[in-house]
Amino acid sequence: MFDWLQNLSDWLVYSVFNIVHGTKLGDALNFFVYDTIKILILLFLITSIMGVVNSYFPVDKIRNYLSRNKLFGLEYLFASTFGAITPFCSCSSVPLFMGFVKGGIPLGVTFSFLITSPLVNEVAIAMFIGMFGLKATLIYVFTGILLGIIGGFILGKLKLEKYLSPWVQGVIANAEKESDLEIEKLTFSKRLPLIFKEAFSIIKGVFLYIVIGIGIGALMHGFIPTGFFEHYISKDNPFAVPIAVIIGVPMYSNAAGVLPIIQVLVQKGIPIGTAIAFMMAVVGLSIPEATMLKKVMTWKMIAIFFGVVATCIIISGYIFNLIL
Repeated sequence: MFDWLQNLSDWLVYSVFNIVHGTKLGDALNFFVYDTIKILILLFLITSIMGVVNSYFPVDKIRNYLSRNKLFGLEYLFASTFGAITPFCSCSSVPLFMGFVKGGIPLGVTFSFLITSPLVNEVAIAMFIGMFGLKATLIYVFTGILLGIIGGFILGKLKLEKYLSPWVQGVIANAEKESDLEIEKLTFSKRLPLIFKEAFSIIKGVFLYIVIGIGIGALMHGFIPTGFFEHYISKDNPFAVPIAVIIGVPMYSNAAGVLPIIQVLVQKGIPIGTAIAFMMAVVGLSIPEATMLKKVMTWKMIAIFFGVVATCIIISGYIFNLIL
């Protein structure tokens, strides 16, 4: 599919830049050029597709529907799926999560959205397809949505409302249901320029993350010796997955920044499930996210949330290692 791009990268690096083929610098730069262009192309295409979806399913309409209807458990599936089609990292998801809580949506349902949103979005899907293929991407998307459903359901059953901040509890007690907004009816031809504009806006917002992430991945690809990572979190280490998650939780990045690194980790011998568990921990849980959540939760509630999600990520990492 991208053979033409590989040929272009080879020509730029080895002919235009005149770097010797097979050297560490040549390999690193070739990796950087190829992956940067490929990911930007995929990102634009999939972001545009998701823009079409979002234009017909606006946030306010879904939010009001979830808060006003009893769906017999399906609300977890809907919230998790909605999280999957929204282009937010963990910190970007927090303001919308706050809006859900203030809107009276059940807490477990809001957690389903918060868990899935940073893990599965058009950025992650675009990059995942380019790096690991369609099969691994479909399994990852399914796992991310399932993680949101299970995590949200567990957190909902724990009855954590008492651990919401006093401010939020007061808002919920006096909240009035919002009226549905009238959405201007636009033809598809009129929506399309707005969708493309939003796609370019998203690319602009994550471009630096992509360049930095691929740059780090390129350096690792070209200069880190084979066997370095296998020594610490190899497939022979039964605790590799939880170690990877523990290392990843304090860190912060979005999918655009961390996926190029994950690709190189896999190429260096790290089992894909272990690498993905590390990615999920970095993308889905972070110190900045915890700080923002402190506006609506107590520290105890944040600790429970992080603990449940981290446990689910560890389990999914082991499952990935078994099936991929």
